[in-house]
Amino acid sequence: MSQSSIVTVRVAPKIAKRLEKLAESMDRSKSYLAAEAIEEYLDIHEWHIEAIKQGMAAIDRGEVMDWEVVKKEREKRRADKNS
Repeated sequence: MSQSSIVTVRVAPKIAKRLEKLAESMDRSKSYLAAEAIEEYLDIHEWHIEAIKQGMAAIDRGEVMDWEVVKKEREKRRADKNS
């Protein structure tokens, strides 16, 4: 059996009812679904924060494009696509 930690979370009654209903329909425990939801949330937000940090580092290194160049490239791609 894998190790786990106990975490207590307060949610609105509406959320608790939805969790209970979903757990019943999936034949899973509320704890299982909550743990899955937390893990997915963490994965998404950790990735997002890391992407922001990488973007900021790229800016610090001067790896940026002038907005006018970006707009012209976008317009060129649209024109190529439509021709």
